[in-house]
Order: sequence, then C-alpha cells, then structure tokens
Amino acid sequence: MIRREIALEVNGRSVHASVEPRQSLADYLRDGLDLTATHLGCEHGVCGACTLLLDGEPVRGCITLAVAAEGRRVDTLEAFDEDPLMNLLRQAFSEHHGLQCGFCTPGMLLMARDIILSDRVASDAELRVALSGNICRCTGYAGILRAISAAREAWQARPHAATGPA
Repeated sequence: MIRREIALEVNGRSVHASVEPRQSLADYLRDGLDLTATHLGCEHGVCGACTLLLDGEPVRGCITLAVAAEGRRVDTLEAFDEDPLMNLLRQAFSEHHGLQCGFCTPGMLLMARDIILSDRVASDAELRVALSGNICRCTGYAGILRAISAAREAWQARPHAATGPA
C-alpha cells in the first residue's frame, strides 16, 4: 500500500501523518484525528455536511484529498469553541429552531459563519443562494434561515474584534 507523509495545521496544531493518496480529508480528520464534527453524508460534495475550512475558505472535506492539505491550515467546527460569532450562531440556531437531528449542523454553522464574515449576502434571497450547497433533510430551512439572519443582524450591530480562525 502506497502512503504519503503530509504535514498540516489542524485546528491550530501541527500534525504529521501518513495517508493513502486517495484518502479524503474528511476521512482523515474523522478516523485519524477523531475530529467527528466533520460529518460524511453524500460523499460526493453535494450535501455540505463535511464542510470545513481550508486556509480559511469553506471546502467539502469528502472530495478534498488529505494530500491536498499538505502545508495548509484546516479548521473544523471543533476549532470554534471560543469564537464569538460561532457562539452567536449556535445560540441563534437554538432560539430559531434551526436544528433537529443535527447531522447538517456543523456544515451549516461553518458556512453561515463564512457568509456573515464575507459580508457578501444582503438579502434573504442571496442568503438562500449562498447556503444552497448545504442540505438539511429535517427543518425545511425556515429556522436555519431565520437563525442566520438573526445572527448576522446581531453581529453587525455590535462592536467586535478578531474572530479567531478564519
């Protein structure tokens, strides 16, 4: 079996690993590092459950090879325990009934955080488009959209400093 040595930063710590060239980043994070907030749904890059940040940009962990993360920074939901915006999003998801089974939630939260920080979404219609790559099979999206809108309004209304990993 051919393996490749990689070095990367995961959630703020240096990691060295031996991976198979075809192993997905999501599988490596889950199986190799026990970072289970990165969920695997469709394994085709369609559902968004495996969304994580690669050098601060949202990517699908199920279709990103672990070897592609060589020398790069990876942040999973576990990296955002102390992040003020993520905590605001978690609270809004709870208050606005934006979660049920929780399977899509990690990907939704990371995508929502990116949407708010990028400040590229001005309307509810644009929010729907920006979130269209993340599928929820439980909520019908109404609660998720309300939660993200409420968190965005609260975030924009308050003075804030750096937000941690981005």
